[in-house]
Amino acid sequence: MEKKQFKAESKRLLEMMINSIYTQKEIFLRELISNASDAIDKIYYKALTDSTLVFDKDSYSIKVTADKEHRTLTIRDTGIGMTAEELENNLGVIAKSGSLAFKKEHASQDGHDLIGQFGVGFYSAFMVADEVTVTSRALGSTQAYKWESTGTEGYSIEPCEKADVGTEITLKIKENTEDESYDEFLEPYRLKSIIKKYSDFIRYPINMDVTTNRPKEGSETELEPHQEEQTINSMVPIWRKNKNELTAEDYEKFYAEKHYGFDKPIKHLHLSVEGAVTYQAILFIPETIPFDYYSKEFEKGLELYANGVLIMEKCSDLLPDHFSFVKGMVDSESLSLNISREMLQHDRQLKLIAKNIAGKIKSQLQSLLKDEREKYEKFYTSFGRQLKYGVYHEFGAQKEALQDLLLFHSSQEGQLVTLDEYVSRMPEDQKYIYYATGESIERIEKLPQTELVTDKGYELLYFTDDIDEFAIKMLMTYKDKEFKNVSSGDLGIETQENQTDQEKQENQELFDYMKAQLAGKVSNVRASQRLKKHPVCLSTDGEVTIEMEKILSAMPNNSHVKANKVLEINPQHEVFHSLKAAFENDKDKLNLYTTLLYHQALLIEGLPIQDPVEFTNDICKIMV
Repeated sequence: MEKKQFKAESKRLLEMMINSIYTQKEIFLRELISNASDAIDKIYYKALTDSTLVFDKDSYSIKVTADKEHRTLTIRDTGIGMTAEELENNLGVIAKSGSLAFKKEHASQDGHDLIGQFGVGFYSAFMVADEVTVTSRALGSTQAYKWESTGTEGYSIEPCEKADVGTEITLKIKENTEDESYDEFLEPYRLKSIIKKYSDFIRYPINMDVTTNRPKEGSETELEPHQEEQTINSMVPIWRKNKNELTAEDYEKFYAEKHYGFDKPIKHLHLSVEGAVTYQAILFIPETIPFDYYSKEFEKGLELYANGVLIMEKCSDLLPDHFSFVKGMVDSESLSLNISREMLQHDRQLKLIAKNIAGKIKSQLQSLLKDEREKYEKFYTSFGRQLKYGVYHEFGAQKEALQDLLLFHSSQEGQLVTLDEYVSRMPEDQKYIYYATGESIERIEKLPQTELVTDKGYELLYFTDDIDEFAIKMLMTYKDKEFKNVSSGDLGIETQENQTDQEKQENQELFDYMKAQLAGKVSNVRASQRLKKHPVCLSTDGEVTIEMEKILSAMPNNSHVKANKVLEINPQHEVFHSLKAAFENDKDKLNLYTTLLYHQALLIEGLPIQDPVEFTNDICKIMV
């Protein structure tokens, strides 16, 4: 029997195939089963134009058999088979695909399509096998042929006997090594697991002989082993079923079976899209946040299928970051796959699907917000932070798309409100959308800076997430209304000033003195127009606010960005009279008061005091 050599290019490609193209060895079974499914599909296509052929789907199947004693794994199909010439062309020249050539000759009909578009998939068998034998008898032929190879050394083809039309591939599984265990590919439970994972939705039965226990004849308690043929795959995926036939429970069962989460999804989307790109998808909006969602370990992405065959478990390119919480799958015939089918070519089809999916998710969230507010707020409690990141991310590229999905706590409602709801009830004289930042709603409500805004009857938005203000700064405006922090230097609210010019001059000298005492700590000291009851507070001039300074300072790569702080004194408060008296009579006491008021303002903002011991000593000084 003459051994033929692979062409030089094919030999190098086979070496790559065995050593580097595939990331997981278990992929070989997916590839061989996909090829077997193709072989049956080819009979279906021929039957469309050949009246002598009758295609009865129930007559076709794929059989997987493991023989531990002889260390062989066999994949048998009842498909179209191959002639000697086809064995030579399809298996002797790596990367020449018989399926691809057949597909060009026979247009896809009735939703059927060939899975194996690359001739390299077959050779993934050499990742786990020392020797591969292919026995095949072509449709319409009485002669069968056997192709054998041990890998890069070449192959042989010779006539043989085979009773039925179809192809039988037998792998001689490698012996275990110190680094690799190949026994797993002879274990029925492992083979079943791989089939369910990658090939569950192949449209023909994938059968295996499975050993089960059954009651022994004549005994009610004693069991005996029994071998029976079982169909491992479910064949018809849920996404290809008519939506009208499915219930909410069906989708929840699918969610659980695919291990998308232990919760129940808040909402699902069942998509069937045809046009520039064709795909089907089932997407889920989860109820609870995964424990690792905001960690480096979390992987976003949807399961990606090509004609029912799992290609990627986490295709991150299908989801934008701001919708990374979405779980589910996509099945498409339109995608271009690379040589191993494990990675996608970044082509137009992929981008179209991703864009379409993002639009569908946004529409679903808008609908949920409008029609099922309670459910949306539950979702938002878990994933609202991610939407805010989406507004801030990529310099606000998605801010227009996401702004109407944002919710914030309100001083008037006592609950979450949208920006649209806030703006719709703004008084005519209100210039800005006012907000206040803090660690909690309770702390924000006690902030002295809120007094003037609430006294005017204006609504306040409460920002308690560290991302909130960064997102709003990126948003800049909503419906032509600017956002304004209550700690900003100018709140845009007119106030009445009853001070005379002489009093203003006297006060300015006092404030200039206090500013000199706090040099390097504040940029200015001035009379406050926002304070009503409180004696002192900090405000800011410029884009960086105090809350932003705190967040940036807590980051690992602390850039030491500081807010431009202003110490504001309430001229109507009794403390101010003490300051004026000290300014006229006792500069040492004024220095003490100035330091205490500054430290008091820091504490109100939740900022650290540089020297707590000095602060406590200063308090003791005013007590004696």
